[in-house]
Parts: sequence; C-alpha cells; structure tokens
Amino acid sequence: MPDIEVAALCDLDEAYVTEAAAANGIPHTYRVFEDMLDADIDAVVISTPMQLHVPQAIMALQAGKHVLSEVTAGVTMDELWWLKETVESTGKVYMMAENYCYIPQNQLILNMVKQGLFGNVYFGEGEYLHDVRSLAYRLNRQSPGEASKPTWRSYWQLGKRGAFYPTHSLGPVMQWFQGDRIRSVSCFGTGWHTDERFRQEDTSITMCQMESGKLIKLRIDCISKRPHNMNYYTLQGTKGSYEAPRGLGDTHKIWLDSMGDQEDRAAWRPLSDYDMYLPDRYKEVTEEQKAAGHWGGDYFIVEDFVSAVKGLHSPPIDVYDACEWTAVAMLSELSVMNGGRAMEMPDFRKSTSYAEQIIKL
Repeated sequence: MPDIEVAALCDLDEAYVTEAAAANGIPHTYRVFEDMLDADIDAVVISTPMQLHVPQAIMALQAGKHVLSEVTAGVTMDELWWLKETVESTGKVYMMAENYCYIPQNQLILNMVKQGLFGNVYFGEGEYLHDVRSLAYRLNRQSPGEASKPTWRSYWQLGKRGAFYPTHSLGPVMQWFQGDRIRSVSCFGTGWHTDERFRQEDTSITMCQMESGKLIKLRIDCISKRPHNMNYYTLQGTKGSYEAPRGLGDTHKIWLDSMGDQEDRAAWRPLSDYDMYLPDRYKEVTEEQKAAGHWGGDYFIVEDFVSAVKGLHSPPIDVYDACEWTAVAMLSELSVMNGGRAMEMPDFRKSTSYAEQIIKL
C-alpha cells in the first residue's frame, strides 16, 4: 500500500526485533509497548499472546491510536466490556483480525448469500482441527537436559475447557447469517483420552442458538492426533447448501435448487463453477497480494482496516463482532463445566454497560 508506512516494531526480544526491522526496512524498534505508543504513529497491530490483547488494545486506544487486534479479542468477559466501552469512549477504530473471514471461498459464499442464492440460511458449521500440543511447551535452551517450559498456550489455550479459540470457526458463518446474533451457547466435551497434561478436552462441540432460532455448530479439537483441518465449514439454506473439503482430494462443493436437479437426485457441483460471485478484488488479486497469506485474505483484511482508519467505511469486523464471537469461548467453558447448560449471550451492541446487562437478566 503505497501511502502506508510500517513505522515501528515492538518486541521484548531486542535481538529479534532489531533483526526483523532491518530485514523489512522498518526504521524504529521498541522493547516497551508504552514507549511505542508515545511515538508519532496512527495505528497499532497487536499480535501478542491472547492474554495481552485487551490490555494493550486499551492502552493504544487511550493513546489515540487505532487498533487491529489478533484473535481472540480477549480472555475474560470483563475484558470484553472494558474493550467495548473504551472503543466507544475514544471513538477510535478497532477491528479484529479474523482472517478466516477473508479466505476467498468464504467471501464467495458470503456474496452468494447476499444475492439470495441459498434462500433463507438456517444452519451452519465451523471446525478448527489443529493439534497444537507442541506449541504448549518451549525447550529450555540454557539447560537442554531440563524439562521444557510451558508457554502462554499451556494456560490460555490448552489450559481452558470448551471452545477456547472459536473465532476462526465462527466468524465466516456469523457473516453468512447476515446480522443475526447469538442468543445462547451450549457446550459438550469428549473427556480426556489423548493427553492428560491439559484441561482442554480432546474435542469440544459448541452449539450456538441464534436470536432467530437458527443454529451454528462448532467443533474445536487441538489435542487429538490427526491431520489438520483448520477451515471446514458447511451452510444450509432453503435453496441450497455448501460444504468445504474434508481432505484427500475433496474440493469445495455446492448444491443449489436453481440447478434444476430432481428432488431426490441432488448432486454436488464444484464451488469453482461459481467463481463469478467472488468479489472483484479477489478476481484481480496479484501474486504479491496472495503472498501475504491465505490466498490474498491477509492483504485484504489489512486493506479494510486501513480504509476504516481513513474513514471510508466502518470496520468489517468491529468491536461488537469481536466481543460476541470471543464471548463464545467464555460461555462455552461455563456451559461444559455445568453439563452443557445453555448460557445466555449478552448483547454487546445494545447494552451500555455490564451492570445494565446484569439488571436485564
């Protein structure tokens, strides 16, 4: 983006941040986050461990900076209210960087939903199957013979129960549901069979009942020994359905009532047959943009953030989306610890404060 400069990098590891800045032509480096916020910069990208997202986002917003934050938005319900209230009081742009919403096929389905090709959508699924146990411990390089040290993921990811990391699975499906909101969350776990070092169960299934009565099903599995499948989705509507690949030669596939199949002889077609519904920028994506990651999605999410900072449009994944999608993690943990009890989702858009929400309940 010719009118944008990456002006600084901040990291506790001084050797690393100096090397990374030199390799990318970035003029300034910082070890202390607050020192960077004192600099003449407009926006901050927060890509630190999950438990630091809200404290650093609030500091940046209060310092007059716009924020693009990695997922999840926060790690506690209180944090989500602090974040929402800070965004509202500062008036700065906050966007959550849920890049799975920007995967080309998910954008294609979103456009087809907007065109009415699926009719009334009423059921969707998202799955994140990714064995991350190896990321939960770091080797002790000073004393190789000693046991490895736990990383933040040991506590804030695999140390939690329920759908601790829901936004990759949930975000695209929520956008397909076009303005609906989650009313309640119920979660069920399989128990511990693969690795008893962690509180996270092998698989957690989370059901999100929508305000409209529609349903979204999530599966999170970061423990089981299996190949990764980190972006599996389905969508069902009154006029069609979609399924992502399961692997081993499978492909994105779609069926629409408008195809004219006999009612008992419906047959899948490749989703690629409908590439004409891709947004124009995905049709015109350059190799350089693709190289940013996720087939160009990582470029376009930054492009949208920059456009929001310039005041050209609202952030596509705003603080209210960020809070609701992230709250699924906290509510699912409460639910699975209470036998799958349905936990009510607060309405972050309507309530002015957490206290008001409690009074309504």
